[in-house]
Amino acid sequence: MVIKKELLDELLASVDNPQDLMGEDGLLKQLKKALIERAMNAELDDHLGYAKGDPVGRNHGNSRNGHGRKTIVGDDGEMEIATPRDRDATFEPQIIKKGQRRFDGFDDKIISMYARGMSVNEIRGHLEEIYGVEVSKDLISTVTDAVMDEVRDWQNRPLDAVYPVIIFDALRVKIRDEGTVRNKAVYLALGFTMEGQKEVLGLWIEQTEGAKFWLRVMNDIKNRGVNDVFIAVVDGLKGFPEAINAVFPDTQVQTCIVHMIRNSLNFVGWKEKKAVATDLKEVYRAKTDEDAALKLDEFEEKWGTKFPSIAKSWRNNWEHVIPFFAYPEEIRKIIYTTNAIESLNMSLRKIIKNRGHFPNDEAATKLLYLALKNASKKWTIPTRTWKQALNQFAVLFEDRFPSSIY
Repeated sequence: MVIKKELLDELLASVDNPQDLMGEDGLLKQLKKALIERAMNAELDDHLGYAKGDPVGRNHGNSRNGHGRKTIVGDDGEMEIATPRDRDATFEPQIIKKGQRRFDGFDDKIISMYARGMSVNEIRGHLEEIYGVEVSKDLISTVTDAVMDEVRDWQNRPLDAVYPVIIFDALRVKIRDEGTVRNKAVYLALGFTMEGQKEVLGLWIEQTEGAKFWLRVMNDIKNRGVNDVFIAVVDGLKGFPEAINAVFPDTQVQTCIVHMIRNSLNFVGWKEKKAVATDLKEVYRAKTDEDAALKLDEFEEKWGTKFPSIAKSWRNNWEHVIPFFAYPEEIRKIIYTTNAIESLNMSLRKIIKNRGHFPNDEAATKLLYLALKNASKKWTIPTRTWKQALNQFAVLFEDRFPSSIY
């Protein structure tokens, strides 16, 4: 659509300075208000089936019933508009819907910036600098707090009955609790569906240490519809395998190889990291658990004097390391792969680092959920080797494999 030059000239004739055009009560804002109100009245005409003043409307039944007033917030600040009403209260405007308080994607802009780790003050400054809009802290909080309803729906949504693999991982987040900033663990569950799609099942902030917390997580997953998990990959924390098997007794618990490697390299200086990592690869790339045990002996003989904690750590977790070697290569790749969980954690850690600490658990949950939502948009296709892995799952877990997949 092209606006006629004559109309523009007529409008601009009333403008004496830039403030009259772009200011708080400038021409552009007045024009926007007039267009919105005109559009809403046109919608009401369509709803009633006749225009204002049209004789067709006499004794028609439903009719106009004056106007209400509402304030909306847009890219150019607040604006009061007159909203038309009908006597039957059946009119539902589309351009500004009932209950809507913001316009032109304003909420989306705030939530997008919040999801990328910007603080409330940073969002205020950005909106003022880019859009010339002064927004209160309360408004930003209201917009972002509305996300919590979405979080609760997401955290309580039904899950699939069977997941071949679920990877449990934790992030450390600084959260203020009773006047003290505590280093809390936020647990994520990344599941692989029967179709090979990655799905974050939920996030939980640790309130109490140990098995009670993990048991609550497992029961939460079960109560949302999960009946079976073939393999659960965990980070080696004491009590976690027992909590999993208390709820899912047939699940094979596997210590995360990536965590084992990362923890091992924490003991090593940067000059020797590459050499140690290469020798550790001989352990976890072994064909069988017997070969892996021999490779670990060789590793300890070479590095045990200098880094005694590494081999000791692997031996302490050996019970939950060796199931890995019983699986064929296709399943090992799913369990071992660092891409899914590591790239996810990397994006979350950037946001956590920007924040310093959170005022409460809810603020941390809200931001991490939005970040997870952004990250999961990239998960559009199944894992590359999923079909091969699925065939192996069908053989190894034949009696538990869903019949609907065949």
